[in-house]
Amino acid sequence: MMATRKNDAAWAEAKKRCRLNQNDIQMAKELGMSPESLLKNIPSPKQQWKAPVKDWVHDLYEEKFGSVKK
Repeated sequence: MMATRKNDAAWAEAKKRCRLNQNDIQMAKELGMSPESLLKNIPSPKQQWKAPVKDWVHDLYEEKFGSVKK
């Protein structure tokens, strides 16, 4: 029970900091990602080449499953 609450808090933090909606979170979970992996991939100002986390998740999901959930 305790681990679930901690995990929910981690997902909530990732959702807020990566500017994701519930659908994006669901796609990330289906891809087997953890909240930590999402937070780690937030581009810094020096990483202009790096896509925002939302776009990154959408691209990976589309590659694996063929289409993005609406």
